[in-house]
Amino acid sequence: MTDTPAIKVSGLTKRFGKKTVVDGFDMEVPAGAIYGFLGPNGSGKTTTIRMMCGLLTPDGGEGQCLGHDIRREPARIKENVGYMTQKFSLYTDLTIRENLDFMARMYGLKNRRRVVDETLRDLGLFERGGQLAGSLSGGWKQRLALAACLQHKPRLLLLDEPTAGVDPKARRDFWDEVRRLSRAGVTVLVSTHYMDEAVQCDHITYIAYGKKLISAPATEIPARIGLKTWRVDGPDLTGLEAELTARPGVEQVARFGAVLHVSGTDEAALTATVAAQKARGTHHWQEKPAELEEAFIYLMTSAVDNFAVDIEGEAA
Repeated sequence: MTDTPAIKVSGLTKRFGKKTVVDGFDMEVPAGAIYGFLGPNGSGKTTTIRMMCGLLTPDGGEGQCLGHDIRREPARIKENVGYMTQKFSLYTDLTIRENLDFMARMYGLKNRRRVVDETLRDLGLFERGGQLAGSLSGGWKQRLALAACLQHKPRLLLLDEPTAGVDPKARRDFWDEVRRLSRAGVTVLVSTHYMDEAVQCDHITYIAYGKKLISAPATEIPARIGLKTWRVDGPDLTGLEAELTARPGVEQVARFGAVLHVSGTDEAALTATVAAQKARGTHHWQEKPAELEEAFIYLMTSAVDNFAVDIEGEAA
């Protein structure tokens, strides 16, 4: 990694009509990192990504991407970025090879046939080169979309919910490829809401309803929030969950299979509530380190939805 960040933006703001969908957003992405960009649906992730790579002009703020100004040099940014959208956007009535050849033409690549052949081999698509893109499964469409993003050897890869709708094995194979790219020096910014993907990122920024809530190395986020968590199992967890939500110190109760994770930021109050529950002897309680999933549930439930209120301050 170099000392110069791949992306550095400050105060990014975007409005659509009277709604502010991105509000004073700051972010710095180190070169060569796998950087997670997390948040609930409708939080402004895609809009932010498009502003950072020159596809959308911000209404406020400034920044650079790959050393180029996001307002004045969007064309230079696009030349060096691979952007994989959430929805499959290649031509379903063309073959895999034809789609890649079309993208090579778009980028003005020399020796197109050789470039396409290399891309097909690198992404394990060579034997399927003559297959129509529309006939591919979700995992193979994902692989083709990634191949199309990589043909022009981008320095930055932007992945917007890249594994939505694909099976676990395809997701695992995809992340193996992402780590390979990162080792080769490609910076990867990935928008996701899957926690098993978030833990694979070096650094995470969490956005909710257009505002950045936290930015830190992935391993430090639960501690930064100050969340304390207890694991509890036993009978009638549904009833216990309803009871605990009204107890002092309990800010969050999340069901994970056959256990509850009970969390809060007021350690003394939470500890007192747990002690009273333990004295009843009906359930088994065990303190555990707070993890990313508890942290993000906490952040999401504490965020204010700016789309839920209209400009007069009344419910929309």
